[in-house]
Amino acid sequence: MSRSNGPDTGPTETRHRGPVTLRRRALSTSTADERLLDSRGRADWKTRDAWRALRILSEFVEGFDTLADLPPAVSVFGSARSKPDSPECRLAEQLGAALARAGYAVITGGGPGVMEAANRGTSEAGGLSVGLGIELPFEQGLNDWVDLAIDFRYFFARKTMFVKYAQAFVVLPGGFGTMDELFEALTLVQTGKVTRFPVVLMGTDYWRGLLDWLRDTMAADGKIGPVDLELICLTDDVDAAVRHIVEAEAQLSSEQEAVREEAVARLAADQQAAADESREG
Repeated sequence: MSRSNGPDTGPTETRHRGPVTLRRRALSTSTADERLLDSRGRADWKTRDAWRALRILSEFVEGFDTLADLPPAVSVFGSARSKPDSPECRLAEQLGAALARAGYAVITGGGPGVMEAANRGTSEAGGLSVGLGIELPFEQGLNDWVDLAIDFRYFFARKTMFVKYAQAFVVLPGGFGTMDELFEALTLVQTGKVTRFPVVLMGTDYWRGLLDWLRDTMAADGKIGPVDLELICLTDDVDAAVRHIVEAEAQLSSEQEAVREEAVARLAADQQAAADESREG
């Protein structure tokens, strides 16, 4: 949501709901996600939810169609509340530039704070800066450094795009939304729901307590395995973060190529065995 000058009324609140722009009397205090998940409206489920399903489908179609031609990309997460001169925003801007120089597009939530800093660094370095916005009950809006933007109504459709089109996640200091993205990514990698890709935490002072708890409490109590802790790379070094992503991508490509070569060799062996059997028969 943003503010603009109305005809005679001064600053006017503006909210974007997918392709729809709302102002003044058309503004609603609820979001599409809230209305979808509100269990108090059971009487409307049979009529409204069927139409909502089509709207949800349209968001997936729009996202897939828009992002299908992206170059290799990295999703960067962090707080919308961080100030432009904060350490994490300076780090995000440097990271965006380094990723652009390495040939990656950068995907953020398109908002202010860390997201804007990452988008700015990417754009100024000549890379493709992507923002995936979301309808929220409070003011946010897409930052000016986004080159390619999509506004979503539904969090789950948006989150699919963050994962589907990324080769890696980089997570800087943030709040509940950042933690949500971090642990969803770790869960998807841990359970094999996505091809293995690196998750980098930047801001060692900020994340140290969480990692200590994961190791000393969660892993120590057997809730995760020691290998699960290896899914996370912690660093404040931008070059080290980008190098980790590049090396992980190269390793995965090498493993996939080895699997393809093994499959080709197995097929050739099966064909040769069949030919030999045919001659002997």
